[in-house]
Amino acid sequence: MGLLTHLRHVDLAVPDYDKQLDFYSGVWGLTKVAEDSGISFLAAEGSPEQYVVRLRKADEKRLDLVSYGAASVADVDAIAEQLLAGGVQLISQPGKVDTPGGGYGFRFFDIDGRTVEVSADVTARQHRKIEEKEAIPVKLSHVVFNSPDIDRTREWYERHLGFRLTDSLSHPRMGDVMRFMRISNIHHSMAIAKGPHTSVNHISFELRGIDEYLRGSGRLMRAGHSAMWGPGRHLAGDNTFTYFRDPHGNIVEYTTELETIDEDLWHPHVYSVADPDVTDQWGTASPASEQIFAEMFNEPDRGCFVAPPT
Repeated sequence: MGLLTHLRHVDLAVPDYDKQLDFYSGVWGLTKVAEDSGISFLAAEGSPEQYVVRLRKADEKRLDLVSYGAASVADVDAIAEQLLAGGVQLISQPGKVDTPGGGYGFRFFDIDGRTVEVSADVTARQHRKIEEKEAIPVKLSHVVFNSPDIDRTREWYERHLGFRLTDSLSHPRMGDVMRFMRISNIHHSMAIAKGPHTSVNHISFELRGIDEYLRGSGRLMRAGHSAMWGPGRHLAGDNTFTYFRDPHGNIVEYTTELETIDEDLWHPHVYSVADPDVTDQWGTASPASEQIFAEMFNEPDRGCFVAPPT
């Protein structure tokens, strides 16, 4: 069992900063809680996390980092020691975290060169219960990364951070194409998709329920953001999905009702994406196509093995 507790936030660098900020704090439904010369912090109203997305103005689009929580300062230190013992390159030593909510944490590179942050003792944000029919994100749900070698990446996360495999997707021609990974009884907080290069596949936000999820999806469509795929309901994770593009081409998802599992009884499944019920149990989304998967490859990440400046 690993020492990570949950996904905290995903930090993106974007050239078209103002447009991105308008999108995430406007139609997408996040709340800007802090901004400081080209960096903004966006919270989800239903989440105790200080922020779930950080945007940074930069010349190149990249993933700055993905952040996970640990239960205590001692756990953060233990993770750092485990990583060092395993030969993992640390970007910073455990210490004070200088972002909203503070805390204690450190950063390191994963096997593909993504910057990962682990922190504890972050002050919880004043948050609230999302009301019926209020179609804004409750919290960050999960993040999916593209990796050229999904099993190398999967094994790294299992060995060094205690992730467990929940389910896999396979393709008749390409073999296994996705690994769903968990750190709790939530079906996945991360998934690793087979792609031609290291990049972000998509970032997913949870809504209150089916009605709110559909209302949110409709709000984006009415605002001129056509759904890239969905509305539908996946089999692995049993969650709903509507995928959109943010103004810089990162794919973001509205979801709800992601499965919680009994870890003592769970055995990973392998589902074939050739079965239409696997990609969409409802049959409301267009069939999963090579084009949809190709769009999710995103551009090669410029941030691999380059620590973000802040």
